[in-house]
Amino acid sequence: MKKPLVGALFSVLLLGAGVAPATAATVPAGDAAAPPVAVKAKAKAVNFAGTVALSNCSGSVVRTPTSQPGDPALVLSNGHCMETGFPGPGEVVRDQPSTRSFTLLNASGSGVGTLRASKIAYGTMTDTDISVYQLTKTYAQIESTYGIKALELNASHPVQGTAITVVSGYWKRTYACNIDGFVYRVKEGSWTWKDSVRYTSACQTIGGTSGSPVIDNATGKVVAVNNTGNEDGQRCTDNNPCEVDESGNVTVRQGINYAQETYGIVPCIGPGNQFDLNRAGCALPKP
Repeated sequence: MKKPLVGALFSVLLLGAGVAPATAATVPAGDAAAPPVAVKAKAKAVNFAGTVALSNCSGSVVRTPTSQPGDPALVLSNGHCMETGFPGPGEVVRDQPSTRSFTLLNASGSGVGTLRASKIAYGTMTDTDISVYQLTKTYAQIESTYGIKALELNASHPVQGTAITVVSGYWKRTYACNIDGFVYRVKEGSWTWKDSVRYTSACQTIGGTSGSPVIDNATGKVVAVNNTGNEDGQRCTDNNPCEVDESGNVTVRQGINYAQETYGIVPCIGPGNQFDLNRAGCALPKP
């Protein structure tokens, strides 16, 4: 995973940025025989509105298609960006109290206010690399105070070839590229992630971009969360993830970066923006 930052220094935390190209895509088990291909659509302007800066990573205020204005708002980042440290393989964090603060950005990337968490609603580095914080303010309160709307999580699997932008609230910087393909398994050190997004090489993300939303330029919706890249060409080690196909073949792509899909979060969030891992269609790891 890409390194988050501590203060102004790079730490040896997992990667949370992405770098990334490639050409071959591996279809994960359960998906269609061939990955879907993006249809060209008129791109929308992607900006910083709704993104946040953490102390060491990036993130975004997000909503599901059914979230209501009066629901407590949610912030999405990486599991390896949690203030509690990296969750171990198989570990899931649920409803853990948190007072973490987030700097909310406007369209131009200026900080307009501070949001605060009430809890870590969900966090894991198993199968995926996500953390979702519940805030003390509702979407309506945030919009009323700051004029900022939450980014919507796309409820469908992302599509190969889609033009995307990785938006880092930490660095106030964007990275534009395309989804190169999907990886059956990405393995890094002790962690393994399923059906990961691989970027094309134009997205040369860096430490501190961990947790950045990956936005579909055509829809403006979040399709993934940026999390890692192979820095040194090593094989399956920390900061040097490898790709593993369904037959167990390993591919190392130095300089390539990856993200974790977010559509699977949507079925797990019910009324009131509360996580319910027993909801129909929810496949996130359970504690």
